[in-house]
Amino acid sequence: MAVHVSRHPLARHLLTELRDVATEPARFRQLAWTLSTVLILEATEHIATQDRKVTTPLEETSGSCLAQGLAVVPVLRAGLSMLEPALQLFPDVAVGYIGLERSHTTAVAHSYYCKLPDLKDRYVLLVDPMLATGGSAAQACSLLRAHGATKLVMASVISAPEGVEALANAHPDVDVYTAVVDRQLNDKKYILPGLGDYGDRLYGTH
Repeated sequence: MAVHVSRHPLARHLLTELRDVATEPARFRQLAWTLSTVLILEATEHIATQDRKVTTPLEETSGSCLAQGLAVVPVLRAGLSMLEPALQLFPDVAVGYIGLERSHTTAVAHSYYCKLPDLKDRYVLLVDPMLATGGSAAQACSLLRAHGATKLVMASVISAPEGVEALANAHPDVDVYTAVVDRQLNDKKYILPGLGDYGDRLYGTH
């Protein structure tokens, strides 16, 4: 497993604004959209391509085009914020959904919804803004594997070292693309310094 922390200055700038407690939901959603775009571009850097001849207004030349379909699977609900950037970037995209809810007392996630497309031969991108304990991510990866995913990567806005370790133990071949690996989890399994509850900050809920 490899953890790719974005080195792009824009990613660091956007993350800083997302962390700010004063950032209102409308602005938070804007920032999240842009940062998700950066991370999704980085997470799909190894998608398969093939050579293609093309005729410009002046002459024929060679280039490349995508040779592999992409499947994007957000973990509900916060993962939905990372879906639209993927849909905007890729012309051939299949979408699945995994619903996982974490217990506030045990921090263990249980699945309440799973709807997936055909994942065969697709580059599968799991998106969830928070990689905290790693339990939800590991469970989602297991579901994707059971439905035929072979090439599988994860994009997460903010990660905790405990979550990275847990996912690496469960799925050592799944690379993670993230804006930051923060210090640790607190006793309530929230990421520190973090940015609070991503879904609540997106939608103005508590």
